[in-house]
Formats: sequence, structure tokens, C-alpha cells
Amino acid sequence: MAYFSETRHDLLDGVAREFLHLTPRGRRLVAIEGADAERAARFADDLAAALEAQGQVPARRSLGDVDEATLRAETIEPFRAGALEGARDPDTVLVVDGRRLLNEKVRGIWHFTVWVLAGEELPHAGVNVIVDATLDSQPKRFFYDYCALPPSVGELR
Repeated sequence: MAYFSETRHDLLDGVAREFLHLTPRGRRLVAIEGADAERAARFADDLAAALEAQGQVPARRSLGDVDEATLRAETIEPFRAGALEGARDPDTVLVVDGRRLLNEKVRGIWHFTVWVLAGEELPHAGVNVIVDATLDSQPKRFFYDYCALPPSVGELR
């Protein structure tokens, strides 16, 4: 496993444990997105490593900017059918990063979602976990008053 600061390790471990508490078995889907695609991808890599350290079978995909039809046809359906390369174990956790993964039309696909903040942007309004990763070595769990946000905040067009 890659080196993480103690703070980053603890946060990743906590997010992984929360996810596993909610969905302990089966083919599970985790989406990670953020305004800074590189930070979101790095967080997805690290979360997959944290899940593996907890005895899970993770698979990773970075999808870039993806539309709903492509997401479903090339990633979700093959994963659910056990046909996605590298994700054939029945208890695989597929950790995906990309753009528009958390838009309203596809938000219900995922078992667990993370928005990675980097700076002052508003968080996505419909995720399980918000992480402020402005400082990669010192990420923080971020809690936001969702009542103050319209449901479309974070929706990428």
C-alpha cells in the first residue's frame, strides 16, 4: 500500500469502514467525483487501497467525462454481470472516478458516493461523504448543511 500521512490514512480508513458497514458484501459500486479530477482520481486510488487493506477485492476505473449511456453499457452492466475485466469476484468493490458520475440521472447506480473538495467550491448536494482535500496530506471530512443547497448543486452539464 502507498504511504499516506496518518491523517489521510485515518480518513480513508474511516470512509472505507463506513462504506463496508452500509454494504458489506456483493458487487458494490463506489463513485468519486470532484471539481479537480486529478484529486478525485487520487482519492479513488487511495480508497481502493484502504478497502484492500480491509480484506476487500477492489477494482479501479478512471472514466473521465462520461455520459449515462456509455457509463451503463461499458462499466455498470458488465460489472453487474461479472464480465468486467479485473472485477469478476462476486464480492468486488468497483471504485470509479470521473465526471458527471453523480448527476441526477445516474446517482442511483452507486452504493456509495464521495465528493472531493479542493478549495472554496460548493460540495455536491447528493453524496454520502464530502472530503476537503485542499491539502492532500491533511484531508478532512466536511459536513455541509444540505438544506442550504438546491438539489442541483454539483450537477455537471
